[in-house]
Amino acid sequence: MIKYFYTQNGRTSSVPNFCHDCWVKMTNPSNEEAELIAERMGVEVDDLMAAIDLEEKTRIELPENYTLIVVDIPAEEYRNGVRAYVTIPLGIIITKEAIVTICSEESFVLRNFEKNRMNDFSTRKKLRFVYQILLESALLYQKALYSIDRKRQEIEEKVRDDVEEEDLFSLHELEQALVYFATSIRENGNVLDRLTRYSRLERFPEDQELLDDAIVENQQAVEMTDIYRSIVDGTRQLMSTIFDNRLNNVMKILTSITLILAIPTVISGMYGMNVLTKYMPFAQTPFGFGIISGIVVAICLGLYVVLKRKKML
Repeated sequence: MIKYFYTQNGRTSSVPNFCHDCWVKMTNPSNEEAELIAERMGVEVDDLMAAIDLEEKTRIELPENYTLIVVDIPAEEYRNGVRAYVTIPLGIIITKEAIVTICSEESFVLRNFEKNRMNDFSTRKKLRFVYQILLESALLYQKALYSIDRKRQEIEEKVRDDVEEEDLFSLHELEQALVYFATSIRENGNVLDRLTRYSRLERFPEDQELLDDAIVENQQAVEMTDIYRSIVDGTRQLMSTIFDNRLNNVMKILTSITLILAIPTVISGMYGMNVLTKYMPFAQTPFGFGIISGIVVAICLGLYVVLKRKKML
């Protein structure tokens, strides 16, 4: 799908066709659409479709008549029945006459530009547009990180009661999302670093401040990711420790019960042997069965008290 946007009189709106200084927004384009735009702007189709490959690396390339920038942006998907965060490539191609964004799906990063909610946004100021995209991406990463931490807190609160299998899957998805975020945010930082030395396109004076903001917010996202990875890892270790402790308690209780039940089993086994009764204590004593039963109960109670004091029960 292809959409065209153009800024006029300080307002960005959709236009029906390609025009000079417009923004071409391509979402999961077909080969025919890619060939159409590539021919119109004089770029390689492979560069135009680079961001459609989910394994594409972030980078900046400088062919003769255009610039290709690929960055990673956060996205959501559902895995194992739970919401998970991933990163997907966003391609940006800058030429003298227009700027093109290519993504495999609709992105929250571009939504505010499309809805005309961004201050100082203009399709004519192409390099500023790139800075704004990277700033919005860093802020969206931070928002996703806050959401990840809230989900971790919900799982941690359940640890004291009962953790369901779904919570374990959720914690695994959070760990996986943080790994994706850590890699992508750092690579986006490398792109920002290269943009500080970028001089091919016109840079307006206020653009430097915007670039600095993008670098600061991206670095903050890096630090937040590292912190939340450590916290999630601590939560996982806490859950593992609690599970091991609960298993140990169950094993202690079962062992103690086995010891207590072994007393009547051994005594009844001895009296069940095929030997002369005159050699068995209380075998010929009136109320012998009651006496033996009382002795068994007394031994079991004594063992119970000992095990209780040693916190085995």
